[in-house]
Amino acid sequence: MQFPRINPVFLRLGPLEFRWYGLMYILGFIAAYFIIRSGVKRKHLTLSKDDVADLVFAAALGVILGGRTGYVLFYNLSEYVAHPLEIFAVWHGGMSFHGGLIGAILGGLFFARKKKISFFTLADICIMATPIGLGLGRIGNFINGELYGRVTKVPWGMVFPGGGDLPRHPSQLYEAFLEGPVAFSVLWLLARKERPEGVVFWSFISLYGLFRFIVEFFREPDIQLGFIVGGFSMGQLLSLPMLFLGLTMIWRSYRKEKLD
Repeated sequence: MQFPRINPVFLRLGPLEFRWYGLMYILGFIAAYFIIRSGVKRKHLTLSKDDVADLVFAAALGVILGGRTGYVLFYNLSEYVAHPLEIFAVWHGGMSFHGGLIGAILGGLFFARKKKISFFTLADICIMATPIGLGLGRIGNFINGELYGRVTKVPWGMVFPGGGDLPRHPSQLYEAFLEGPVAFSVLWLLARKERPEGVVFWSFISLYGLFRFIVEFFREPDIQLGFIVGGFSMGQLLSLPMLFLGLTMIWRSYRKEKLD
């Protein structure tokens, strides 16, 4: 199959270009606002519409700053040390989910402390929006023709621009499906019943770690890094601890509730 070659720019207004990838971020943050508002009402938290907007802004700022910082530190540090001004050239691409997650958590911690709300109560609500943003973001990666998979013989393999003449796994779509609707469905089922505080949040951490670890076997490693240890990519080395940490914290949450 040939890559559909969708124009990554969906609108031009003079010198301004509006890209699908940026639109996916905006749609993700809009969805987050409404999902968090719904969760706040369900949990009977005393947060106004403006409070929710402030929370989304804090998380969004954390995602952008953390995502860029994570990419610089985890994926291309030597290049940015040599060309430090490139750190600020976000339009050249380069965002890390793991860094973005850390940034969003820090933004949430700041907000929760300011409003004197339990962080994990808030995190269980906010994490419901993450699969929406992730799924949209991976579709944006696909439209850009980036982060494509390894060479394959499967019938749905695609020839990506910049990926040579051989068909490759459309790994962006694999991730979009697993990290988007699959992860959201699991979290939604969990959130339907009362759970110990933090269980929904840590469930997402485990799910993402598992899904990303699996999909990395089909995804082409970053060219500047290749395989890091024993045939594992940087994405796998960052994601596997998430799986075990999430499972451990879920177990601790249920154990704590039982002891209480």
